[in-house]
Amino acid sequence: MALIVLQKALRAAAGLRPIMPVLRKRDRNLFDQVQRAMNSVVLNLAEASGNDPGTARARFASACGSAKEVRAGLQLAEAYGYVSRTRVAEVDTTLDEVCAMSWRLSGR
Repeated sequence: MALIVLQKALRAAAGLRPIMPVLRKRDRNLFDQVQRAMNSVVLNLAEASGNDPGTARARFASACGSAKEVRAGLQLAEAYGYVSRTRVAEVDTTLDEVCAMSWRLSGR
């Protein structure tokens, strides 16, 4: 299961590729925050897959929190008029799946 959620997270990161240059140009702080949060999603999922059960659960929970942070960043970018809803919809849906899977894996 963890491998599937990691693949989905990487798909979401790839989906951000056309959005990130817009954020970098329009709002450097938001760009940095979204990039750090997306990195956190992927890296926490990777760390979870190679750890003891207790630490893995914590990493899965952190990945979900970071996925929610990326989603909020995209919602802000849309609200500010930097990007359209159409442009972020697929990434948002994938991140929602990543969060749901991560939360389930965290055992919470």
